[in-house]
Amino acid sequence: MSIESRPGIGLFLYFGAILLLGMYFTFAAVQGEYGLFRRAEVVAANEVLARDLARLDSRIIDMHNKTRRLSDDYLDLDLLDQQARDVLGLVRVDEFVLR
Repeated sequence: MSIESRPGIGLFLYFGAILLLGMYFTFAAVQGEYGLFRRAEVVAANEVLARDLARLDSRIIDMHNKTRRLSDDYLDLDLLDQQARDVLGLVRVDEFVLR
């Protein structure tokens, strides 16, 4: 009487379940809501927003400088003349305008 020792079907189901769980968690770690691809998207968006912030900061500094130069305490006549020409369309008497 010889008894063959074969692994039961339960062992295959156990390893199959472990394999499926491993595949699920690997997929979630790569493409899930908090996965590696999402992290790359967030880093790229962060770089774009940092560039926009730097550009806006420089514009704020420029506007602050122009505001200070046109204030009552400090008046830059060249800037005032430039703004009057650009915004109001003023021209001096001794100038010719070509259109």
